[in-house]
Amino acid sequence: MSRETVVDGALALTDADGLEGLTIRRLAQHLGVTPMALYWHFKNKDELLDAVADRLWSLVDTEVDQDRPWPERLRVLMESMAEMLRAHPPAASLMVTTQPDAAVHCFDIIEVALGIFADAGFSPAEGAALCRHGLRTVTTLAIGDPGLTPRQTEDEVAEFIRHKRIALETLPRARYPCLTEAAGPFSQREDPEASFAFGIELFVAGVEALAARHVS
Repeated sequence: MSRETVVDGALALTDADGLEGLTIRRLAQHLGVTPMALYWHFKNKDELLDAVADRLWSLVDTEVDQDRPWPERLRVLMESMAEMLRAHPPAASLMVTTQPDAAVHCFDIIEVALGIFADAGFSPAEGAALCRHGLRTVTTLAIGDPGLTPRQTEDEVAEFIRHKRIALETLPRARYPCLTEAAGPFSQREDPEASFAFGIELFVAGVEALAARHVS
């Protein structure tokens, strides 16, 4: 059994049962081997999680057309990260908790991102800060993906929305005039695709606004 097979199995188990459901014993059962077979590749669960994080980073597409304007390149890179994280949301937190030297594929993505921010006129220190906030933005979007709500019937969803709207609309209007007026939009079911697109666009627009200050 190869190391890659073990990591793929760990990622599949994490997708199904979450990080808390990933143990050496359960992974061995999932792969149909003894736990000792896995210890040939990983000393403990921490090393296994590092390898899963590295696999996630390796799935991000860094092939961004250098002739495109930097905001477009940033958007494409973030969309690639978002697509990867949306496919593996239970493991998304590993992207911000794993040390870089334990997930070396992250260096490729960071290098591309820093190049984009340098083209936008940011210093290395500013680029590093933007990398951190960009990663947090995409990871938070993945963890809070509105498409990952618990399984409910259409009737249950409709009842939840109705109850939420009534709760907001019946708040004291004198104290919450804006919230009561926005009760309808706040109660609507979010479109996952639109939610991700808006979150990424919000970050890119913010970076563009900061870049404009350097020029002015």
